[in-house]
Amino acid sequence: MHAYPKEDFFFFFCFTRKRCTMQSVCAFHMQCFCSVSIHRFCLMLYCSTRGEVRGWDFRDVLFSGYAPDGGMFMPESLPVLTPDTLRCWRGLSYPKLVVEVASLFIPTQLIPRADLEALVSAALSGFSVPEVVRIARLKEGLSVLELFHGVTMAFKDLAMTCTVRFLDYFMQKENRRATVLVGTSGDTGGSAIQSAKGLGGVDVVVVYPRGRITPVQEKQMITCLEDNVHVFAGDGSSDDIDKPLRRLFADQELVKGHGLMSLNSVNWSRVMIQLAHFIYAYLEMSGVDQAEAGEPLPVLEVVVPTGGAGNIAAGCIVKQMGLPLQLVAMVNVNDTVHRTVQSGDFSMAANVRQTLAPAIDIQDPYNMERVFWLLSGGDGALVKSMMEEFQNSHRHTLPANLHKLLSDVLSTGMVTDEEILDTMRRCWEDNQYLLCPHTAVAVWHHYHCPHSPRVNRCYVATASPAKFQTAVQRAGLTFDPPEAVRLLDKMATRCLNLDRSLNWSKDWEDRLREAIQSISSARRNRVPYYNSS
Repeated sequence: MHAYPKEDFFFFFCFTRKRCTMQSVCAFHMQCFCSVSIHRFCLMLYCSTRGEVRGWDFRDVLFSGYAPDGGMFMPESLPVLTPDTLRCWRGLSYPKLVVEVASLFIPTQLIPRADLEALVSAALSGFSVPEVVRIARLKEGLSVLELFHGVTMAFKDLAMTCTVRFLDYFMQKENRRATVLVGTSGDTGGSAIQSAKGLGGVDVVVVYPRGRITPVQEKQMITCLEDNVHVFAGDGSSDDIDKPLRRLFADQELVKGHGLMSLNSVNWSRVMIQLAHFIYAYLEMSGVDQAEAGEPLPVLEVVVPTGGAGNIAAGCIVKQMGLPLQLVAMVNVNDTVHRTVQSGDFSMAANVRQTLAPAIDIQDPYNMERVFWLLSGGDGALVKSMMEEFQNSHRHTLPANLHKLLSDVLSTGMVTDEEILDTMRRCWEDNQYLLCPHTAVAVWHHYHCPHSPRVNRCYVATASPAKFQTAVQRAGLTFDPPEAVRLLDKMATRCLNLDRSLNWSKDWEDRLREAIQSISSARRNRVPYYNSS
């Protein structure tokens, strides 16, 4: 853990006042300081959702997967976003807004402000549009927040690139290594690989469900031949993959001995960065700029395609911080989140069903643990009991009071494959705008759920249709893939299979443990892991 000198508070206050004057920040800035900037200075500490781990700082959490007690990390307290703060942030570019959000959770003693600005700027510099994220304003009030302009054409790039930059920052300062272990339902693995490939201090081990992702998603992973990238294809679902990974992260000797960490949305840093696009959407689409001082802020409805629930967990967190949102989580036929909100039935079906939206083909929405913790007032004992029952029996009935709290903050809907295709066709016919199947899961809500004209809506577009050509073709539509996608077919590949066996989960765990140990041995001996010949 890290110590923070008390005298820094006075320095920080003076520095903030000086910076405001020099930059002629808006008239609200001192109110912004009172409501938010104190959190930037104060020691932000993190605890486990299961109540047995407290007092970790951002760096400790960044280099972790699950908490040692099996829970997930959350801030011990959340900063408050006041109306004045939100008005003050209006007009900031997306990268600058990410800096503001991240600075609420990362003390300057860990990453000084100038360094944080440089890290975020570098992380977001490779996106295909200068504004990084883009809003498509279509007919009949359909507004789509495009989060897919990164190198792998998925929203995961936004948080992944920043998180990897934070990792690299600390590893260079501390002259240490990390082994990143990632299970993916399609997009996370490619984003982790592209963000970390070639970095000297990190190896990335990715496991994806063979035959359950699109060819583009697969090729974005297996065509990466850098020596620090290791890809495994498991004969099962993404939920199957999570089982051996959880046991590996629970092995504290393995974690500490090999610097094992996660870049899934288990990692708090991923969720933290995702807070920014909810705030950005609010500032750009809610009409907050037209609200008079002293009046209640307008509400924005945000509709999110949901799988592992990291994105919707970020929405719940930022809503708890004071952002006036109505949240809607839309799922495909893997509908655990939908059933949980509708009836309190937090249970998994016997099998994950393959759909046209494979990145959300998930029966275990693991980030709901963060939502339960948040809504229960940080009741770690309750969350521990709930999640252990769920993990052991794959089912749990929410307590009535928690179910009510959940249904008050979150609405849901479920969409079939045929409805995905219908939505893609209709959006194209109406707007000449092509949706990916995951975004279509969200946009189905636009066509079937009328809303009050007093509340603006935003639909989160999580991926480019270029990654899902089969779905586009099944919808009877055409799409000319970008050159980067066409080139994937011509590239060499590398991947190891994890076959289904009688004791497959234990076998996969052993194979991955052996790989992690072997990679560490190669790094200690300073030799390549793969034979270049």
